[in-house]
Amino acid sequence: MRTMGLQMYYKIMKSANVFVRKCTIYTKYDYLCSPKTTNNMAVHNELGTWGEEVAAQYLTKKGYTIVERDWKSGHRDIDIIALKDDIVVFVEVKTRRNNYFGEPEDAVDFMKLRNLRTAINHYIKYKNIGQEIRFDVVSVIGTPEEGTPEINHFEDIPMY
Repeated sequence: MRTMGLQMYYKIMKSANVFVRKCTIYTKYDYLCSPKTTNNMAVHNELGTWGEEVAAQYLTKKGYTIVERDWKSGHRDIDIIALKDDIVVFVEVKTRRNNYFGEPEDAVDFMKLRNLRTAINHYIKYKNIGQEIRFDVVSVIGTPEEGTPEINHFEDIPMY
């Protein structure tokens, strides 16, 4: 994008029916812009929200009781907090359109686990949890338009 001016970038994005929410100018020709869809939610966020809904329905059908969804601790979040057999289960949901570039669960790397540990620790202290806890990952592959997604549930993932 170095050779493209900001005005040209806006024209291209506007012609593609995409709005630019925020641009940070680093130098005269460097821009970091985040495109948005017309309904003010980025497309990848819509897919993630849909994936979390699919995962919550899946867990409910498996006998989990959903306690909280999208619980925030600063900039960190826990996608789903559920109860099953008196165990508090913290669930990270990863959604992808397809698995061409790897499996969704592979995105739960060292840094993500570190942030989740911090958020889970905060939740346990904030809610004064004394029960046994567990960490699960649910991966969802598909889109709302495709119909039934592929769901994989990985239980009792080590947090280190």
